[in-house]
Amino acid sequence: MEESEPSCSGLRPSFSNSPNSLAKQRIEITYQGRKKKSSICSREKKSAMSKDNESLHFMDEEAKRRKRMKWTIGITAFVIFQVVQALFFVLVIMKFKSPKFRVGEFNIQTLNTGTQASPSFDMSFVAPIRVKNTNWGPFKYDASTVTFTYGGAQVGQAIIPKSKANFKSTKKIDVPVTLSSSSLPSTSNLGNELSLGIITLNSQSELKGKVTVMFMFKKTKTSQMNCTVTINTATKAVRSLTCK
Repeated sequence: MEESEPSCSGLRPSFSNSPNSLAKQRIEITYQGRKKKSSICSREKKSAMSKDNESLHFMDEEAKRRKRMKWTIGITAFVIFQVVQALFFVLVIMKFKSPKFRVGEFNIQTLNTGTQASPSFDMSFVAPIRVKNTNWGPFKYDASTVTFTYGGAQVGQAIIPKSKANFKSTKKIDVPVTLSSSSLPSTSNLGNELSLGIITLNSQSELKGKVTVMFMFKKTKTSQMNCTVTINTATKAVRSLTCK
């Protein structure tokens, strides 16, 4: 007898066309679709959250960088300001200078002169003494004497009282002066000058004091006066005045 070939029906899956089976299949497909969609959405959310976190991290780092930049600029500007201030203090404020001590031009009140054969003179005027202080602190000076000479011989003097010249200012002192040639030697050149209508005088003095900066830095300074005055005997006025 011939043997029959085995049937393939047992090897193929059987599909039921019953309503319950179809409903279950639809539910499975719907569930799997939803699950897949939920998985995709979850991945998208995670990706979006990751991007947001990266963006926030970048913004935070940028803010920190700007803050560090501002601090760096501020500290650098402060250091530069302090250096400039220190240099200005050392090179300008702490640079002590001797005040200028001068006699200014004056009007002669009285003037009497002799002749070339019998030379002499007597005069009086108010000498405008000026103490110019260019320091950043007051200059307190002691009393001094201005000596007026003719040909190296003293013919009069003026007393400068003790006082103070404020910082960056000029102290003005008006001192009455009386000069006489009575003490001059007979060998002086006064006769020749009188014949030319002039009298040449010299004023010399020394002013000592202290310059004080910021109430605690003090330095002793000495000012010298050395001026030459030429007087016109005809007009009884100062022709020229020069100071060294």
